[in-house]
Amino acid sequence: MAKTILAIIPHPDDAEFYAGGTLARFIKDGDRVIILTTTDGAKGSFELCADELIRLRKTEAINAAMRLGAEKVLFLGYTDLELDRVPVHELREKYVRSIREYKPDILIAEDYLYAEETHPDHRIVARVASEAVTFANLPLLHPEHIRDGLSPHFTPEKYFYTEDLEAANYFVDISDTFEEKMAALCEHKSQIIFLVEDILHQAKAAGVDLKAATGELLNDPKEAMRLAMQMKAGEVGAKAGYAMGEAFRRARFHPLIEGLIT
Repeated sequence: MAKTILAIIPHPDDAEFYAGGTLARFIKDGDRVIILTTTDGAKGSFELCADELIRLRKTEAINAAMRLGAEKVLFLGYTDLELDRVPVHELREKYVRSIREYKPDILIAEDYLYAEETHPDHRIVARVASEAVTFANLPLLHPEHIRDGLSPHFTPEKYFYTEDLEAANYFVDISDTFEEKMAALCEHKSQIIFLVEDILHQAKAAGVDLKAATGELLNDPKEAMRLAMQMKAGEVGAKAGYAMGEAFRRARFHPLIEGLIT
């Protein structure tokens, strides 16, 4: 039976960046994927104005989801880098509503236990998504949802993507879906350019001639991104004996229930 996967992410490119190969694998298996994007990505450029960037990133996200084969991508539209101004209960209600509407078998989000995350939007989305998926099965939480025809829902599996490979307990082989991941990620053209520009800005501040050190690589941002993603996927995959992989802290049931599962 086909599964439903709901990815709750902070910014328009995060699903593909952190879990694109895993999502592509689910889609290849006939599962449905919904991507819920929390912010508008309005701060991710050194050159574009915010209004232009918001429109561009929404288009890029839709194109990336289509390239990946996702069923739909949803936008909450909160302002990038300002989620700390949003009341937690407001954001949690929106996540709970989406969980009850789409009834995922698997939820994908960033690991709220990853202590080295520096981006406030990432930290907030990780924490609030974990709260929402934990309590979305309680009928007394947001009873207005029931009046709207949405019933409480328990999500059996949670895949929390993490940069901490020591904390990861579940690795997905993306050796045969890496190209799908890259094709979708490359639809986020503005962010590939932005990430390379950010590295160049840091190199300038450090007094380093990065272009001299890397040759022509940074003249092609997509190729630079591909190389970085290959290196990362190879490092992660090696932990599980795969050529390429993505890492998660997988959570399912209460320990008592887990002990009874054969």
